[in-house]
Amino acid sequence: MDHETAWRSDHGPVPDPVRSTEQLDRSEALRLLGTVPLGRIVFTHQALPAIRPMRHVIDGEDVLVRLDEGASHASLVATPGEPGIVLAYEADAIDPDTHLGWSVVVIGYAELVENRDEAERLEVLLDPWSNQPVADVLRIRAELVTGFRLGSQPRPLSAAG
Repeated sequence: MDHETAWRSDHGPVPDPVRSTEQLDRSEALRLLGTVPLGRIVFTHQALPAIRPMRHVIDGEDVLVRLDEGASHASLVATPGEPGIVLAYEADAIDPDTHLGWSVVVIGYAELVENRDEAERLEVLLDPWSNQPVADVLRIRAELVTGFRLGSQPRPLSAAG
């Protein structure tokens, strides 16, 4: 039996499915991103790449994350009045057994939500996952949204059998 064939006790060998990758359009990628609460923010910290897990919510086409006290604010936000820092945000839902699912990456400019009323409204949506108080809410304005779905379809049985 080769690596592409599984065994079914009642019918003998069964071919593994054919794996496929489907590119997602922007709206479907953002919709899927909104179905999961956790992702990873990718930024530069002390001239090196850094990745941190984060809770997020989607607001229109923006990704919102909460920054706990002690977060690397200088690495995540620009000086007020300056253009935002470019960040990436990635989330996925991939089954560890079947390897099927999806992955989405959003790249955009980050800015602090400075309107206190809006920040307080958003803090409620961004459930904490630690006991750290919320320091700020960060908005990532989606400039580039990419994503793919990992799918499968049955592999046809060969005529030789």
